[in-house]
Amino acid sequence: MASSTHAIAVILARAGSQGLPGKNRAPVAGRPCVAWTIDHARTCSGITRIGVSTDDKEVARLAIDAGIEHWPREPELATATARVDDAARAAVAQADQHAAIPHDAAVVLLYGNVPVRPTDLLARAIELFRDSGCDSVQSYSEVGKHHPMWTARLSGDGTVQPWEGDTLFGGVYRRQELPPAYVPDGGVIVVRRSCLDAAVERPDNPHAFLGRDHRGIATKPGDVIDIDDAIDLAVADAVLRHRQSNG
Repeated sequence: MASSTHAIAVILARAGSQGLPGKNRAPVAGRPCVAWTIDHARTCSGITRIGVSTDDKEVARLAIDAGIEHWPREPELATATARVDDAARAAVAQADQHAAIPHDAAVVLLYGNVPVRPTDLLARAIELFRDSGCDSVQSYSEVGKHHPMWTARLSGDGTVQPWEGDTLFGGVYRRQELPPAYVPDGGVIVVRRSCLDAAVERPDNPHAFLGRDHRGIATKPGDVIDIDDAIDLAVADAVLRHRQSNG
C-alpha cells in the first residue's frame, strides 16, 4: 500500500497529570517542556503540519507564539482516563476543517512531556511507515535488568512465584543471557489516519488505532526521556543542560 506524503504532527499536552501536574509546561533546561517537542517536530522535514492538542491555556499560548496550530481539547478528552486515540482523532478533525488531511496520511503522535529524543527518531519512524506501507510505527526501548522474565508474583505472606511458567526468572541468572525485550518509550507513534478513524468502532480495544500491521523502531536506554515524575524531570533537565554546555 502506497503511503501519502502528507504527515501531520499532533503534540498531545493536557494540563493535568497525576504524577507531576503541569508537566508539559514545566521548565526543563530553561524552557517549557513542550517547547522541546515542538522543536523536534520542526526539525523533521517529513512533517508538513504541526499542532498542539491541549486544554492548558499556557501551552496553547506557547503553540501560538511558536507559529504552529492549536487545537483546543475538550474537558472529557483531558482526563486521566481519556484515551490517546480519542484525543488524536479530535485534533485531526479540527485540523481537517482548515485544510483537508488525506485518508492515508501519516499522523505523527508526540507527547509534550517528552523533551529528550534522538534527533533522527521522527524521520526514522516516518521513513519506515512510508517504505513499508504499514498501519503504524512506534518507538521501543530495549529493557535491561527490568526484563519481563525477571518479574515475579509476591503474595501477602511473602511467597514468591514466577510471573508465568514454572521456573523462577525463566532459569536465567545473568542479564546478558536474557533475550531482547522492548517496551514502548513514548518517543513517537506514527499511525495511518484511516486506522485512527476506524478505531472508533473498536471501543473495547484501546490499541485498535495501531492497525493490524504495527511495526517498531528501536532506541537505546536513555535515548528517550518521558517525564512522569519529579525524578524524570531532573534527569531530563540534566541531560539537556549537558547538551547545551557541549554545543
